[in-house]
Amino acid sequence: MPTSPHFTRSTSRRDFLASAGVGFGALALNALLAEEAQAQGTPKKPHFPAKAKSVIFLFMYGGPSQMDTFDPKPGLDKYHGKTMSVALPTAGEIKTFGGGNNAPLMRSTIPFKKYGKSGIEVSDLFPHVGGCVDDICFVRSVFGNSNNHAPALFEMNTGTILQGAPALGSWTTYGLGSENQNLPGFVVMLDPRGGPIGGAPNWASGYMPASYQGTVFRPNGVPILDLKPGAGISDDNQKQDLGFLAQLNQAHLAARPDDSDLEARIKSYELAYRMQMAAPEAVDFSKETAETKALYGMDNPRTEDFGRKCLLARRMVERGVRFIQLYSGGGHGDDTWDAHGNIESNHGKHAGATDKPIAGLLQDLKRRGLLDSTLVVWAGEFGRMPISQGGSGRDHNPGVQTVWLAGGGVKGGTVVGSSDEVGYKTGEDPHPINDLHATILHTMGLEHTRLTYLFNGRNQRLTGTGGTIIKKAMV
Repeated sequence: MPTSPHFTRSTSRRDFLASAGVGFGALALNALLAEEAQAQGTPKKPHFPAKAKSVIFLFMYGGPSQMDTFDPKPGLDKYHGKTMSVALPTAGEIKTFGGGNNAPLMRSTIPFKKYGKSGIEVSDLFPHVGGCVDDICFVRSVFGNSNNHAPALFEMNTGTILQGAPALGSWTTYGLGSENQNLPGFVVMLDPRGGPIGGAPNWASGYMPASYQGTVFRPNGVPILDLKPGAGISDDNQKQDLGFLAQLNQAHLAARPDDSDLEARIKSYELAYRMQMAAPEAVDFSKETAETKALYGMDNPRTEDFGRKCLLARRMVERGVRFIQLYSGGGHGDDTWDAHGNIESNHGKHAGATDKPIAGLLQDLKRRGLLDSTLVVWAGEFGRMPISQGGSGRDHNPGVQTVWLAGGGVKGGTVVGSSDEVGYKTGEDPHPINDLHATILHTMGLEHTRLTYLFNGRNQRLTGTGGTIIKKAMV
């Protein structure tokens, strides 16, 4: 069975079966569920002590524009209307969907203001987040390797542009386990307009067992589709059914002891049984105060959806869920942050729906004493070009984007790295996405070079053969 040289998976299930045999009923099933719950619920020791225990990853799908959000570019005012060859003579050929070297540079029409004691500039798209800058570290020099959405999404989520690798959330739960045996360790919440390009591989476990994959939650109503048993099925009936199913599965597994996919599937049935009570309680906001709901923007139709997701993320953190990922933007075109047509209207729509909820999340975590133990990450799959597209839009740009981090051992009120004068490529202190992943793992007490998984004869890593911790972002 594939294992990490640094983390060994529990064999308690087989120890139990060896003593109990496979012919067990509801009583034995309950014992198995209790044992498995304890094994999954006990967190694994990190490589070293760390403040962060959970991650909330806010994914702005479509590619937000750095020079219109968190990276002001006076150079674009200076060179507005001129070509890239004038502003950056050494930039070479500019390859985009439209315009290229002949397209004019375009200034931002969105004003920036200084916020907080740190005086960090943030655009008027994010006035509420601006009020939190003293808790945020802005990394203005992150770059990727693909100009297309799907591979860029895969790279931000899994460390590689190729489909099939485990997601960042999978690596985190693999390395640290879960502190809640009744909820998944890795939860994903999608935009109501749809999921991102590439779909489930963005939160899949890849070559790891399926028990490490993300579980899609809905922030209201039934949190997980088909979680509850059908009408007329009592708890005793369900236990008997699960007992018989477990008997068949364990007999099948006994003949295939190295089938990690089968073992993961068995665990998923057991976790689903435990979630029938825990998941509805997690999404029950009836005990949240009106003030708290308003803090997240749930009193406004524009911000209600993302506010509900952010509040649920806080509740997940309180319940020991290890990794929670929230998507803003779903489907295609202007339903995402993919502003090819008009930056101001597109980003105004999406920032307007997320700014207050995100700030509310940071404020609520902080006042509850949870921000120090929770790492909050804000990113898209890539940035945007400084040249215009279609008059007032911007094209994809993997050459540089701004990512920000807050809480969990991060040095707030700081800016790390820079883009060039017009925001086309990285400037000082460039950081590939693997550096971002190494840093996220570091805040959780995981050394990225030691967190490995044996697959295809190699000890695979989230960060591949690279990755350097962004030390300037750490306290």
